[in-house]
Amino acid sequence: MDTILIVEDERDLAELVAFNLQQEGYRTLIASDGALGLEEAARSLPDLILLDLMLPRLPGTEVCKLLKMGERTSSIPVIMLTAKGEEIDRVVGLEVGADDYVVKPFSTRELVLRVKAVLRRCQSKVENDSVLSVGPLSIDPIRHRVIISGTEIPFTSTEFKLLHTLAQRLGRVQSREQLLRDVWGYNYVEDTRTVDTHITRLRTKMGDAGELIKTVRGFGYKMESA
Repeated sequence: MDTILIVEDERDLAELVAFNLQQEGYRTLIASDGALGLEEAARSLPDLILLDLMLPRLPGTEVCKLLKMGERTSSIPVIMLTAKGEEIDRVVGLEVGADDYVVKPFSTRELVLRVKAVLRRCQSKVENDSVLSVGPLSIDPIRHRVIISGTEIPFTSTEFKLLHTLAQRLGRVQSREQLLRDVWGYNYVEDTRTVDTHITRLRTKMGDAGELIKTVRGFGYKMESA
C-alpha cells in the first residue's frame, strides 16, 4: 500500500484529500506546516508528497528544496499545490524539484488522477533500458543519469521521462497532448502548458544542449541531433 504525505495547513482540505486518497486504497499522513512535513517525510519516507506552496514556519518551496537535497528523501516524488496558478508559481515549483503541480481550487478527482499518474510514472520500468546518446547528451535509464558534455545534470523523475521520451523519438514531432498522455499519464487539454513549462526547465538545465529540443509552432516539440 502506497503512503501519501499531505503537507497542508488548511485542516479541512487536508482531511478531505486524505479521505479521498484512502478511498482509493492509499495510506495517508498529514503535516500541518512545512517543518513538520519535512520531519515526517524523513521519518516515514512516503511514496509521494502533496506539498502546499504557502505554509507556516517553512514555505513549500524550501521544504521541496531540502527534500531533494536529502539523501533518503531526494527520490520521493512531490506534487506541489499552488493557490494562484500563475506561471511564476509553476516555474518556482519546478525549479526546486517538484514533479508536478495542481492549482487550487482543484477537484479531488483530478488530484487523485495526478497522484496515480505520478506514482505510475515513478514506479514503472523504462521500456528501453539502453543508453541513448544524442550529440553531447547521454541518457542512462537504468541509473537514471543524464550526462551532458561529460557533466552529470540532475533531473526530476518527470523531467527525466520527458527528456528520455523525446530522445527515444528522435526527429519525430510530439504534440503537447501526446506528451501529456505518455509522460504525465493523463490528458487534460487545458493543461498542456505544463508541457511548455517543463520544456523550458529542460532547456535551462541542459544549457547549450537545450538547442537539441526544437519547438514546432502550433503543435509541440521534437528532439534533433546537432
